[in-house]
Amino acid sequence: MSEYLDDVKRYDSGADSGVVEKIVKHLGIALRGKDSSLVSCSDTSELDRVREKWSMKKLGQTDASACDDVIGKVCEAMKGDRNKQRVTFYYLVAKHHGQLGDL
Repeated sequence: MSEYLDDVKRYDSGADSGVVEKIVKHLGIALRGKDSSLVSCSDTSELDRVREKWSMKKLGQTDASACDDVIGKVCEAMKGDRNKQRVTFYYLVAKHHGQLGDL
């Protein structure tokens, strides 16, 4: 858990460990595999999955275009990371949507 929190804190120094823990629990088994624990911004099917399963289904967003804009902003913010941790990516998407408190 602490490695996820440490990575999130690189982007949000005031990150709440409870929110990060909720994301980790939500992702569950997906975090066990190397590939599934990372997000690839160059893979459109991966970004579609983030939009559909996280932004729209879990966070309740209804505007796909706005979700794509947020995902693009997170990709830009994390462009310096070769390996984008899924927990951090999802955290930043929820933060951009203003929904960290809703998790």
